[in-house]
Amino acid sequence: SRAKSGCSRHMTSNISYLSEYEPYDGGYVSFGQGEGKITSEDFKLKDDTNVLLKTARQHNMYSIDLNNVVPHKNLTCLIAKASVDESKLWHRRLGHLNFKTMNKLVRNNLVKGLPSKCFENDHTCVACLKGKQHKASCKTKLVNSVSKPLHTLHMDLFGPTSISSLNHNWYCLVMTDDLSRFTWTFFLRTKDETSGILRNFITEIENLKDLKVKILRCDNEGEFKNKEINEFCTKKWIKREFCNARTP
Repeated sequence: SRAKSGCSRHMTSNISYLSEYEPYDGGYVSFGQGEGKITSEDFKLKDDTNVLLKTARQHNMYSIDLNNVVPHKNLTCLIAKASVDESKLWHRRLGHLNFKTMNKLVRNNLVKGLPSKCFENDHTCVACLKGKQHKASCKTKLVNSVSKPLHTLHMDLFGPTSISSLNHNWYCLVMTDDLSRFTWTFFLRTKDETSGILRNFITEIENLKDLKVKILRCDNEGEFKNKEINEFCTKKWIKREFCNARTP
């Protein structure tokens, strides 16, 4: 393959460089004397250590065969630089892949259709910025404030899942005992089944263990704050503690 100059129009003052020349009245272009002058006195290369690529000029044109370019010290010359929008587009298409690996894919020609350009990270991807954020961990309690099982139950509901279970359930209710860390899981088809499962579970587990549930700790979602749950907790004198969503 050959590298193009990127120009939409090419001009020359030497007609001998052209073949099948045909006159065309499309305006005029003025040329200088064909010579240039480097005004900087210290413009020179001391050695070849900083030279990325060099090639000979043939037929008044620099021709680069990219198939024969041999990287030196893991360094390869990329002809074009991707725009900001193009870098963001391919970053998302490749599953928010880091830009170092993206450029490695380009150098090794590992992805069909991926432009042979240099991708740069402008650090504006919201998903990546949020994904790399860290939450402060909660301090470990030296002494457990609960002395009996079932005193405090932690619960949460997640779903709908992208794929249903064999019984066509889309949600999962998880309850954990604060003292023993024993966990129960219940699978639901809809969110409105939460209150019924919760009431039946507490009534059954209290009867089996001869213990009382005193505190329910959950988030502020509607499945835990509705008329049925409110009346049930009031009747059994169960205290509810609510926490913010997506927090430890």
